[in-house]
Amino acid sequence: MIPSDAPILTAEGMIAAEQAVFASGVSQAELMERAGEAVARETARFAMGRPILVLAGPGNNGGDAYVAARLLQRGGLDVTVAATGTPKPGAAERMHHLWQGVTSSMYAARPRPVLVDGLFGTGLTRPLERGLAAIFGELCAQAEFTLAIDLPSGLETDTGADLGVPKGVDLTLALGALKPAHLLDAGLERCGTVMLADIGVESDTGWRTAARPRLATPHALSHKYTRGLVVVIEGAMPGAARLSAGAAMASGAGYVVLAGERPWHGGPDALVRRAFAQSEDLAEFLQWDRIDAVVLGPGLGRDGTADAYLRAAFAAEKPLVLDGDALSLLGTNAAAWLQTRSAPTWITPHSGEFDRMFGFDGSKIDRTLAAARATGATVVHKGADTVIASPKGAVRVLAGASPWLSTAGTGDVLAGLLAAQVAHGLKGVQAAEAAVWLHGRAAQLAGPAFFADQLIHHVPQAVSECL
Repeated sequence: MIPSDAPILTAEGMIAAEQAVFASGVSQAELMERAGEAVARETARFAMGRPILVLAGPGNNGGDAYVAARLLQRGGLDVTVAATGTPKPGAAERMHHLWQGVTSSMYAARPRPVLVDGLFGTGLTRPLERGLAAIFGELCAQAEFTLAIDLPSGLETDTGADLGVPKGVDLTLALGALKPAHLLDAGLERCGTVMLADIGVESDTGWRTAARPRLATPHALSHKYTRGLVVVIEGAMPGAARLSAGAAMASGAGYVVLAGERPWHGGPDALVRRAFAQSEDLAEFLQWDRIDAVVLGPGLGRDGTADAYLRAAFAAEKPLVLDGDALSLLGTNAAAWLQTRSAPTWITPHSGEFDRMFGFDGSKIDRTLAAARATGATVVHKGADTVIASPKGAVRVLAGASPWLSTAGTGDVLAGLLAAQVAHGLKGVQAAEAAVWLHGRAAQLAGPAFFADQLIHHVPQAVSECL
C-alpha cells in the first residue's frame, strides 16, 4: 500500500527541504522530536502492549529512534534500545542523553516481539557491514512486528537498491515525504506497508505518487465525436490491437476504429472497422480531422509492412500512443525518430523494451526522465513500479500494482486506456497517470488469475470511481 498523491524526494531533496525548515526557525532537535513522536505513535498502535526493541544508529535516524524509545517508555511500554555506537554530535547526541532506559550493543541485543529499525535512514549509499546485517536480519526474523523509521536500513535511498536490507519489515513510516526507495526495485518487497508522517517539512516537488483521476461525466449534449475518436492500427497479431480497442471503448471513448488490412474478425459489434490495402491508404485515413488519438504497436509485427505503418502514423499530426512492436521498430533510434514529431506522443515500454531503446544510467526515475527529455515524449515505463515522466521533469509513480498484471495482453489494454484519456482531452502526464491508475484499479477489481480480456470488463467500474 503506497500513499496516493504523495511527494517524492531524493536524499538531496530531503536535505534541502529540512534546511528550509531550519531556516524558518525550527531547530533540528524540534524536527527530530516531531519525527520521533510520529514513530512512537505508530509503534504503540501496532505493539498493543508487547515489549519493544528499538535499534538506534549513530545518525539522525538513530536520534529519531531515541525520541521514540523515550516517548514509548513514558507511555508505559517495556522498551529497550540496542545501539551501534555513539551518536554524532548535535541533535542525535542530545536525544541519546535524554533516553534513560536500558541500552545495549547491537551485538548483545536479544529479540523482542516488536522491533523498531532506526539504524540507517535516508542517505545510505554503501552495503551494511556483514556482521551487522546478519544480526539485524535475525532480529527482524524473530520479531512479530517490525517498523522501519523512514526507510528500512540497507536500502539505497534514491534507487531502491538492496544494500543488505533484511526481509520481514511490516511497516515503513516515511518522514516528511516518500523517497524513491519506497517505490522502486527492492523497496517494493522490503518496505512492507508504507505510511507517510507529516512532520512539518514542505516539499515543493514535481515528483509524486499516482492519484485517482477526476474524470468528467458526458454532458447532456454529448455525442460519439465529442467523447473522443480513437484509431487502433491492427497488424500481424490482431488480437492485441483488439484488446487496445476494447479498453478504449470500456473507458469511455465515444468512437473506436480498428484499422487494418482485414479488421473483420473478433471484438464487439460496436467496434468500427476500417480496411485499407496499403500504407498509403492508412496515411490518408489518418488525416481525418475527427481523429483524437492513434494507437500503434500492439501486435503490429516488425516486418516491412509494420515499418510502413509506423511511418504513416508518424507523418500524421495526431496524438500518438506507441507500444509493443512499434517501440521495437524504433529501437536505439527512438530519440531521433520521436524528436521529429510535433504532435503529442506517449511511449509505453516495459523494462526490456526500455533497455533496448535507451542506455541511460541511474534509478528508474532518473532513466525515465532522461528518456522523456531525449525524445520529447511522455514516457510510461511499465512494471511493478510504473514510472511516468514528462520532458519538463514531472514524475508520477504507481508502485505495488497487482502482480497478476504480469500476463500477456495487459500492456495492450493500458495502451487503449491511455488513448481514450488522450481522446477525452487529457494532456501529457495527466493522461498517462489516469490510464495507469485505471489499469491498476481494474486489476484490483478483477482479483487473482485474470487474463487481459477479463481485465477490460472491470474498467467501467474503475471509471465509475473517478466521476
